[in-house]
Amino acid sequence: MSAPVTPHLPYAIGDLQGCAASLEQLAAKIPASAGLRFVGDLVNRGPASAQTLRRVREMGARAESVLGNHDIHLLAVAAKVRYPGQSDTLDALLHSADCDDLLDWLRHRPLALVENGFLIVHAGVLPQWDVDQTLELAAEVERELRGPGWKGFLADVFGNKADRWHDGLRGIERHRVVVNALTRLRFCTAEGVMDFKTKEGAGSAPAGFMPWFNVPGRRTADTTVVCGHWSTLGLVMRPDLMALDTGCVWGGKLTAARLAPQLSEREVIQVECPAWRDPSA
Repeated sequence: MSAPVTPHLPYAIGDLQGCAASLEQLAAKIPASAGLRFVGDLVNRGPASAQTLRRVREMGARAESVLGNHDIHLLAVAAKVRYPGQSDTLDALLHSADCDDLLDWLRHRPLALVENGFLIVHAGVLPQWDVDQTLELAAEVERELRGPGWKGFLADVFGNKADRWHDGLRGIERHRVVVNALTRLRFCTAEGVMDFKTKEGAGSAPAGFMPWFNVPGRRTADTTVVCGHWSTLGLVMRPDLMALDTGCVWGGKLTAARLAPQLSEREVIQVECPAWRDPSA
């Protein structure tokens, strides 16, 4: 006989990317007493970034979100230290009356958190990092984003050359690697060198690279990592991984999964989403 399902555990939710209506549809299917943990990329490419931020913020203590690459990009564009991208849909948010309040709330979100024994990040974790080190490194960046010099920090933190970790890294180069790993990682080598170009599915790894979660001996292998970011990967549910970006903004699905200890109890809830962006464009 299977163990009884424990009620009211939190649910993790995949990338929203400004799809506020899909969030409402999904939230209606989740018990009202359950916490909601978003894997980041609350904004951009979808039609309603401002409404999405407002809705998640209004949930108060019920909801928490880690920062994704689109969230950090928004902060940098708002700080005028980064140019908008051609596919950005952030103008309405940037010109909204409550923009400053929404951005202040967003930049106080974590880069990584642990919930019910799960490690939640937006993209991935380098193989050299265990859970404690991941949280410590995330906290370093969080202090910068929450501090008075956050705009200057964002002016310097972007860069593809920061593609590998070593314990001697210090200063902005250290933080670039942390941000790249936690918000952009898909493929890396066994030594943790990151690739930022390939965005197709797990089988498209460049020579010498592999999905970060398949690196032999990665130090988070004994913890279930919950992530999003990789829409071409799709839903993955395995003992050590819960990947939840199922392409909502691309006309896929918005996915929630119950943060239950046993794989068999990790209920998956999904809603179909309209295609706001063309994946072939």
